[in-house]
Amino acid sequence: MSSAPVSCLPVNSKMSKAKKAIDEARDSQNRELDLVDKNVSSFDEMSGLLNMLNVTRITLSHNKINILPPGIANLINLEILNLANNHIEELPVSLSSMPKLRILNVSINRLNTLPRGFGAFPVLEVLDVSYNNLNEHTLPGNFFMMETLRALYLGDNDFEHLPREIGNLKNLQILGIRDNDLLDIPREIGELVRLRELHIQNNRLTVLPPEIANLDLLGNKSVLKMEENEWVQPIAEQYLLGISHVLDYIKTEAYRILYNRQSSDGKSGPVPPKADKSKKASRQR
Repeated sequence: MSSAPVSCLPVNSKMSKAKKAIDEARDSQNRELDLVDKNVSSFDEMSGLLNMLNVTRITLSHNKINILPPGIANLINLEILNLANNHIEELPVSLSSMPKLRILNVSINRLNTLPRGFGAFPVLEVLDVSYNNLNEHTLPGNFFMMETLRALYLGDNDFEHLPREIGNLKNLQILGIRDNDLLDIPREIGELVRLRELHIQNNRLTVLPPEIANLDLLGNKSVLKMEENEWVQPIAEQYLLGISHVLDYIKTEAYRILYNRQSSDGKSGPVPPKADKSKKASRQR
């Protein structure tokens, strides 16, 4: 009795899809490469990719990549690199030398630190490192020297304090630091005169620096998200009335006295506990 032939699909069929997409892009001179959810775990599975010098956009999100090779910097025309939702634990030093990179998304990875000199990007405008394991001690010294940065997403990391150098990012319009362990925000945030969106929800904040009231956070396109913090009672009461009431209140002399007392004497009462992040995907190995 003869058995019907068994169709054998290659075990690397998804990898083949990635290689096929690269080959097609090369043949058609396509400058944008979409490799989303191809089950890719290594750049070795994408031979030729790092030689595609004309490519301007690469999307590699939702894969299993754990190492970003230094050769990524060979892609001198690359403007957008999306590596969200992978297993990357560190980034190469060469990354920040890329001359045209404007948007870098390495959110939802396993980064514990950033490489030396990371802030040297010449034209970077959007940086998303949210949902990793970063904190104020793991940022390189020049991190806040990226003067071209318009949007910075640091949410869902382990920051307890935001460095005062944040005030150097003069062109910043969006700052996301939600879902961290923040205990305070530096007064230098008031120097971000172009800031229109500030996301500080779900931290351990009790007071706001009065300088935040100098920012334009009440315009039609402005956003200030501050829920789920441990605000002192006067701020909590004003927040129930609306963001504008909070900003008006922190301009008052009464609040300045309260803020200075909190800053000099320490917070009254116990420090709010940290959230349990042990089950975060970024902590898995």
